[in-house]
Amino acid sequence: MKNVASIFKALSDETRLRILALLSNGELCVCDLMAALEVPQSTVSRHLAYLRNAGLVDDERRGVWMFYRLKQANALGDELLRLLLAKLNESHQVHADQRALNRLSRSSEKKCS
Repeated sequence: MKNVASIFKALSDETRLRILALLSNGELCVCDLMAALEVPQSTVSRHLAYLRNAGLVDDERRGVWMFYRLKQANALGDELLRLLLAKLNESHQVHADQRALNRLSRSSEKKCS
């Protein structure tokens, strides 16, 4: 029951929902998330730690960069995430975030790849 509560707490923040929506399209580094969301590194890292502690994302260090991806957690977490991401895909903010990320990936400013 405690695990379920921590998942719902992690899903109760708009920035964390935006991060999950971006990660639903694949692995990203912190700098990608910072650029797409237009928030500082400390904010992104704090929210990613919350999502990691709830068992929703995995991380991997590659050199100086941290990369994050959605975690295949458990039946409940996976089902909730699937339903949530389907709803988030209807959000104008999520589409704007994805466009920002796409612009970044085409830009020469990307530093973490």
